[in-house]
Amino acid sequence: MNKQTKQPKELRIYLFKTLLTLSAVIACIPFLYMALMSLTQKDTLNLDFDIATFSSLNYIKVIKNFNILVNLRNSIIVTFSACILNGLISSMAAYAFAKKHFPFRDKLFAIYLATLMIPGQVTMIPVFIIMKNLGLMNTYIALILPIINAFGVFLIRQFMVSLPNDLLDAARIDGCGENRIFFTIVIPLVQPVLVSLVIFTFISSWNDFLWPLIIASKPSMKTLTLAIAALEGSYSTNYGLVMAGATFTFFPPFILYMFLQKQFVEGIALSGIKG
Repeated sequence: MNKQTKQPKELRIYLFKTLLTLSAVIACIPFLYMALMSLTQKDTLNLDFDIATFSSLNYIKVIKNFNILVNLRNSIIVTFSACILNGLISSMAAYAFAKKHFPFRDKLFAIYLATLMIPGQVTMIPVFIIMKNLGLMNTYIALILPIINAFGVFLIRQFMVSLPNDLLDAARIDGCGENRIFFTIVIPLVQPVLVSLVIFTFISSWNDFLWPLIIASKPSMKTLTLAIAALEGSYSTNYGLVMAGATFTFFPPFILYMFLQKQFVEGIALSGIKG
């Protein structure tokens, strides 16, 4: 009887793994197509590939003729600065909302969360006017600051409410100040959800197109996504060249996720815990 029940269970596990493997293969097909197209000189999108004609000419063109390394530098500066600032500011605000008691705390948090319901397109023009009046056009500050929002505070706060208050009280009894408690106790404990926030911030800022298009008019301040858009011609397009640029854009977040996927999954799983 046990063998009869064991076999269907093993069959279900096998079918489930097969389905996951098939789904992963299907998901990889567009990226494989992008990599193959980047090695060709085509002005149409098709599946007719000739391995004998593959070359790295498109990558050489992208680097030499389109100054893409400058755009790559800008994207790296903006993205990593946004990740650091968003992680620091969001964790500080989340600590206050989760572990500090002050008047109207919960109501303020609800109002703060309500800002997530406002589409970014609605606030884009007022933020642009503010940046222009402050003289921050074509600066890294203008590219970085709008990336910080209430989502990071919500994500980390959901994790922090599960931290035991007794641990923080014991640290205060031992003479620890709030800064030491925050940086030496709280931050290490919320590391998984911080990694999740960093990945979210990295992907959103790295792939952001509309805001850099509006705020960065100088070629020297354009990000990588703007540079890739410029590779498309008005009348004809070398799709191999475009795919080479897209490959440059794809690999940094992909590599980051490959190294931090365990912490990312753990952070997402734990961020929903209620205290």
